[in-house]
Amino acid sequence: MSFYSREELAEFGFKHVGENVLISKKSSIYNPGNIELGSNVRIDDFCVLSAGAGGIKIGNYIHIAVYSSIIGAGQVTLSDYCNISSRVAVYSSNDDYSGEFMTNPMVPSEYTGVSHANVFIGPHAIIGSGSVLLPGITIETGVAIGALSLVAKDCEAFTIYAGSPLKKIKDRKRNLLEMEKKLNASLFLKSGG
Repeated sequence: MSFYSREELAEFGFKHVGENVLISKKSSIYNPGNIELGSNVRIDDFCVLSAGAGGIKIGNYIHIAVYSSIIGAGQVTLSDYCNISSRVAVYSSNDDYSGEFMTNPMVPSEYTGVSHANVFIGPHAIIGSGSVLLPGITIETGVAIGALSLVAKDCEAFTIYAGSPLKKIKDRKRNLLEMEKKLNASLFLKSGG
């Protein structure tokens, strides 16, 4: 996989770029001025980030795997340590499917009923391969979403969900919070703090 250099990333015009950001040269980035990238971020081949007015905020220690997309006018937030598996689609905008309006972005907006709502993915969340996240949802800290799930409702912290419709499977362990503390302590020591 070939990644953009630090200099090439600067030419994109991102709102912010942290340290150790690896973005595949085979990804597609739209409206980079509305995209913030934390540190230790990797975005793999064939991913699409299309930021609308609300922007995309990507925290620290984030991985977005191949063929995933983040699209829409609402704000999308990926909090620290979350993971987006392959072929995940995150939408912060949605067409009206009722038939009351026309659909698709090539139709003038006065004839469409597109809605926009923010999407928040909390720290330590993991979104399984092939899942679809719809506008207006909050995925709280430590949530795990099973592969091929349709997420159209908020998800409670440290819970495992799966399916379409989405169902709570069981609680998720919190051991990863202790591991985060150890990682942060080791980074503090390495920095000479």
